Amino acid sequence: MTARAYTGRQLAPALGYLGSRQKHSLPDLPYDYGALEPHINAEIMQLHHSKHHAAYVNNLNVTEEKYQEALAKGDVTAQIALQPALKFNGGGHINHSIFWTNLSPNGGGEPKGELLEAIKRDFGSFEKFKEKLTAASVGVQGSGWGWLGFNKERGQLQIAACPNQDPLQGTTGLIPLLGIDVWEHAYYLQYKNVRPDYLKAIWNIINWENIHGLQKVNHDHYTEYVKLFMTIFVVV
Repeated sequence: MTARAYTGRQLAPALGYLGSRQKHSLPDLPYDYGALEPHINAEIMQLHHSKHHAAYVNNLNVTEEKYQEALAKGDVTAQIALQPALKFNGGGHINHSIFWTNLSPNGGGEPKGELLEAIKRDFGSFEKFKEKLTAASVGVQGSGWGWLGFNKERGQLQIAACPNQDPLQGTTGLIPLLGIDVWEHAYYLQYKNVRPDYLKAIWNIINWENIHGLQKVNHDHYTEYVKLFMTIFVVV
């Protein structure tokens, strides 16, 4: 399966899509399911995308309908009760939509230009950055994500870890650049319970061009997209 995942150029249609309250849809991958082998096998990618991500999208749509009904009725109790499901499924959709674009069969190596210089400035070296993000991702208890984000207030890159499907910007304020999924469904069929082996392999398929593009444009459109997405629900 190939096609379009979210990129800077595609955010304008996405913003209109959100504003019109249409149903969310599963984004196509920008590569085939087997394109990331041997680092992530085709079976994992197919299940991860067509089953897990699809479930977040479907559940988000169902929950949004219920939330809109509660808003129309002025039922504050129901609105509050639905917020955890909106956060979980909305976060799952946001996180995975970012994740797919962060990977590429032509990825790996080191970033170039401004992104590499920013990494060196904020972490000392690219190797130290890799070690810190890997450690943060390994250290996630249970399920969650390791992230490289941008702190706009400080003008710095920052590493963070989020539990479950908590969206980075909605819960920390950091603008997401690189997300690493450490839910077991992202790697168990290939790496079993050895998360460090999965994390070692994933560096071979990181799409630095995608991440550099987000960083280079100062994240203006990307931030707007995530913020609008997050206004669908109140983060609790």
